[in-house]
Amino acid sequence: MRVSTSQLQQLTIFTTVLTGGGIGTMYYLQQKKFAQSDYHRLALQKLEACPVAMESLGAPPLKVYNIHLTDRHNCVDPHRAQIKIPVTGSKDGGYLYTSSIRDPDTNRWSLKQAVLKLREGQTIDLVNPPPPTAAQVLTETGDWH
Repeated sequence: MRVSTSQLQQLTIFTTVLTGGGIGTMYYLQQKKFAQSDYHRLALQKLEACPVAMESLGAPPLKVYNIHLTDRHNCVDPHRAQIKIPVTGSKDGGYLYTSSIRDPDTNRWSLKQAVLKLREGQTIDLVNPPPPTAAQVLTETGDWH
């Protein structure tokens, strides 16, 4: 049985498109799983609650990007999660380095470390954040405190 070159080319193209679509779907679903996880959500809430970090980024608006699946810093198992989340604001961008653990009794995640490292070189510990400056207090409340 002979198969024409044209049929082989069509089969190759079909297989390539099908494989690419499958890989793209798996990538999308994996990113969605990370974004919906408690350890990801807790880290972003901690970032958004820190006026110094948000001011340094120039946020809002805060833009959160997909994590790099091949980055060695990203490691999740049933008991621990360590992820590096790319974020940007209107002034600067960087990575939010986080570490969380899951309580075996309650099955809940708790954030143990959250550090924002900006491209400009500044590092902000979000678990023990620096106090906001007077200008940041004025901007947030509209009044001096």
